[in-house]
Amino acid sequence: MAALRIAACQLNPTVGDIEGNVDSIVEQLHAQAAAGAQLVVFGELAISGYPPEDLLLKRAFTDACDGGLARVVAATRQHPGLVAVLGACEQVDALRRYNTAVFCRDGAIVARHRKRLLPNYAVFDEHRWFDEGDVAVPVVDVQGVRVAAVVCEDVWFKEGPVAEAANGGADLVVVVNGSPYVRGRLDDRVEICAARVREAGVPMVYVNQVGGQDELIFDGGSFALQADGSLAALGPQMVEYSTVIDFEDGQLRGDVAPRLSALDEVYDALVLATRDYVDKNGFNEVAVSLSGGIDSSLVSAIAVDALGADRVHVVALPSRYSSAGSVEDAEKLARNFGIDFSVIPIEPAHAAFLEMFVPHFEGRPPDLAEENLQSRIRGVVMMALSNKLGWAPILTCGNKSESAVGYSTLYGDTAGGFAVIRDVPKLLVYALARRRNERAGYDAIPAAVLEKAPSAELRPDQRDDQSLPPYEVLDPILEMYVEEDASVADIVAAGFDDATVRRVVQLVDRSEYKRRQTPLGPRITDKAFGRDRRVPITNRFTG
Repeated sequence: MAALRIAACQLNPTVGDIEGNVDSIVEQLHAQAAAGAQLVVFGELAISGYPPEDLLLKRAFTDACDGGLARVVAATRQHPGLVAVLGACEQVDALRRYNTAVFCRDGAIVARHRKRLLPNYAVFDEHRWFDEGDVAVPVVDVQGVRVAAVVCEDVWFKEGPVAEAANGGADLVVVVNGSPYVRGRLDDRVEICAARVREAGVPMVYVNQVGGQDELIFDGGSFALQADGSLAALGPQMVEYSTVIDFEDGQLRGDVAPRLSALDEVYDALVLATRDYVDKNGFNEVAVSLSGGIDSSLVSAIAVDALGADRVHVVALPSRYSSAGSVEDAEKLARNFGIDFSVIPIEPAHAAFLEMFVPHFEGRPPDLAEENLQSRIRGVVMMALSNKLGWAPILTCGNKSESAVGYSTLYGDTAGGFAVIRDVPKLLVYALARRRNERAGYDAIPAAVLEKAPSAELRPDQRDDQSLPPYEVLDPILEMYVEEDASVADIVAAGFDDATVRRVVQLVDRSEYKRRQTPLGPRITDKAFGRDRRVPITNRFTG
């Protein structure tokens, strides 16, 4: 069998930036050809970016994608014999559209594989946009090596296109992917693909894209597997990179990049998501309402790591109930990270609102209305700064635990443009903050922030555990109910108090209307609120 040099190019496309995406593809094509690659592989829907969603329903968009593909095809003419494989939308006619892997060589398309297995679960809705492929998996001779290509979901099920490719005589299967990140997903991919190659007896090169796209994060981590399922090469996570893999005598050889730890993987994913959301949408400087608490401290750290301190502004907005320590902690964090820091006390606005409501609230004891006024004043202040100074988006700081049970104020702390830790449970927030300090080598996030009891500081001596179960209890209940779809009975059977479980479940169900009105944020768990978990607001089912 002939030898073959492969370049697995995990790029960071922007959905809809067809010209920019094609520029990146062509640049890599030329660079990898110059470095001796004979087969250059890119990701799923590399021309359009993934997922383009309902842009695919616009004929002008798919026509533009066709034009972009033509540019890539033409570029192969400059490198005789080289084959490029990439994902593209194939619009056959007004009614038929396919998610296709395209083989390009010598200025022509020499083969296409139409994605056979279309995911329609979790964040995926591919049956809305594509038809299922209905032709045999093509096998293309590349420098004497018989190569087949399949697309993402095609590898996730037994007796599918990978087995068909092997039965068709393929020596090697390449997989073009747009596989979104969640915690531990790289291990899942390797395990699934290892099962496929062992079943089929054929090695595999798996190429994923990288980058943030609205809620979705793509983590790269492209890899190669021998026919026995063992790892032959691994690209880095969370960065653009081209992994060079040599194939000779049925064996793959390449470098294996160091794996990120579980915490570093999540942290770097949040950094990537924040950077790409800001940059790809043309924003410049962002702002955070920095309370001195753990959530806003972590969001500020992520923002600096994503964008640089010169593009981040933090604002302390103390009220009559804010402790002096909270403002001091906020100022210390800003100093540690070199961030622009402002203090705007909200007492004048708060006092004015309370005075205005005296005739309307007379005879009623203070309650949630007065507490939420403070949060909403802060939201108004932050949005005014955003409008006047161009600090956009405002990065909101609610975590998944709070979002789940509605422990937030609509039009207050939820006011903003990107919810960085929306899918991060509270206990993981603490773990990520501690890990960020470990990476820094000192307490960049002040130790006091990690040690004090969490509090919204909207009334005297307030603590979160006065309104909610301890997070050590709350987070496992939420994981079972939200991510695992466990029933109340299931959760109680796992050892949790019945009354506590029922209260938490009721809070989750009643808070759906709030979650629908909050900013989007990056997805890092198996079931994030939003695309992953679609439940009705008007709903009387309990349990």
